[in-house]
Amino acid sequence: MVQSDSISKAEAVKQQSRQLRGHIARDLADTATPFDNEGYSLLKFHGIYQGYDRDSATERKQRGDDKAWQFMVRVRIPGGRLTAGQYLALDALADRYANGSLRVTTRQSIQFHGVVKAALRSTIGEINAAVLTTLAACGDVVRTVTTVPAPVRDAVHERLEAETRRLSNHLLPRTRAYHEIWVDGARWEEDERASEAPDPLYGERYLPRKFKVGLAIPEDNTIDVLTNDLAIVALFEGDRLTGYNFLLGGSHGMTHNNPKTYPRLATPVAFIEPGDLLDAAAAVVRLHRDHGDRGNRRHARLKYVIAERGEQWARERLSEYLAKTLEPCREMPAFGVPDHLGWHEQHDGKLYLGIPVPSGRIADSDRSRIRTALREIVSGFHCDPILMPSQDIILSEILPRDRNAIDALLRQYEVPPETSLLPAGRWALACPALPTCGLALTEAERVRDQIVGALEARLRRYGLEQERLSIRITGCPNGCARPYTGDIGIVGRMPGFYAVFVGGDFEGTRLNAPFVDKVPLNGIAEMLDPLLGFFASARAEGEGFGDFCHRIGIPRLQQALADQQRGAA
Repeated sequence: MVQSDSISKAEAVKQQSRQLRGHIARDLADTATPFDNEGYSLLKFHGIYQGYDRDSATERKQRGDDKAWQFMVRVRIPGGRLTAGQYLALDALADRYANGSLRVTTRQSIQFHGVVKAALRSTIGEINAAVLTTLAACGDVVRTVTTVPAPVRDAVHERLEAETRRLSNHLLPRTRAYHEIWVDGARWEEDERASEAPDPLYGERYLPRKFKVGLAIPEDNTIDVLTNDLAIVALFEGDRLTGYNFLLGGSHGMTHNNPKTYPRLATPVAFIEPGDLLDAAAAVVRLHRDHGDRGNRRHARLKYVIAERGEQWARERLSEYLAKTLEPCREMPAFGVPDHLGWHEQHDGKLYLGIPVPSGRIADSDRSRIRTALREIVSGFHCDPILMPSQDIILSEILPRDRNAIDALLRQYEVPPETSLLPAGRWALACPALPTCGLALTEAERVRDQIVGALEARLRRYGLEQERLSIRITGCPNGCARPYTGDIGIVGRMPGFYAVFVGGDFEGTRLNAPFVDKVPLNGIAEMLDPLLGFFASARAEGEGFGDFCHRIGIPRLQQALADQQRGAA
């Protein structure tokens, strides 16, 4: 395994931060000046990204004005579970401190965009008043733990929900810095020294990079569990939990034109007994802490450790941490991805309703007043929301007698039902990208409807409009919308251009592969057209689009594209 000999600047910042305090409390007072590079790095651990409005940046620069600095604040919400009161508290913050919207992330969290520096402490203080936190929603720590979203009231789903909360609490950093700065409002003192011991799990320097955990069952891989650093698959015999398969080393982030970086799916490492879940999860975190690359952040994710040292090596190290010999993973059934949109039984006499939220953006517009509708339904019927990894939202705990009234409110506020969506739109994901993300190379959320609509037209041409397929769109190669799994990945390459990937599977068990690079936005559907026609004429019975592309292979698909282009010429 190749590692850098020296630690990166980010590692030095963490080590000298006094358990994530840095100068944040001091620099909060100057509301006219952005945080420096050290503050920018440490803010992430507190759930905050500093950025600026990229739409206005050029015009402001030409006028000689500074950038319009603003912040993204992310809430840590294990499994996406909120009470009605918590959701309404977050909804109120969207107008008071942010840009009038809440955004559901692909990791079952809520993000606020457009928060100004003067409002940071108030925003985070009110989030904590709702018994929520932003601590460790970002940064080089274990982030929000995801799980199956369905609120089915049976032994399996209730166990998943409970274990997700336990995992989240167990893996949370123990520093007091967060409450000192954001909740208690402790004053900065220039001669302050470290006031607490290193974190018992994370140490002085925390992890080499971010760390994601997902908990799923084979029957429901809605969360794309294999894209996590630690993918936990719970195995049940009826209602009895037999244990967990731990698969390690999933991650989507990569860099264009750098083959040393790559997406990877988690691979099987060890079977864990039910009573060892928390200790074993912490052992995987320690594995990353102790063996991850601290000199090169592009090589610092756990996936590189597993890819280069192997699954057996990882199982041996985990056995040492736990002082017991671990077995290899057990056989698992094939993964499935059920549809949680629409009305469903909770199996306790109540109902839940999955409501589509395009790109996860809960905001009123000329087309739909979805934010108002959700506020009225949650407050009037006391529904507990659940944020979905598909960026949609579930309203749970609904009495059957309230179903018609809730449907009427959704119609009143012009919220499209799931039955109005074709599968391509129903399953599409898009990251925020411009104008709020500093990493974005081009658009994603704001062109989602254009891309999906153009592809739906091509699918309709071949009688494929009811075909279930997943389209994932990101503004850069870091992969927040999981573009390297699923049927079609559309990845920002440069302003107005994208790299297109095909050949993954809908169930999230196979990576797709690069197909065509640097495709203009308005040419994506046209470029994919011959593949869709090929699929319509040569697919096997029941074969999905990604499975077809994988079976045929990229060279033959590229030949089909070349043949069409020659014919058009």
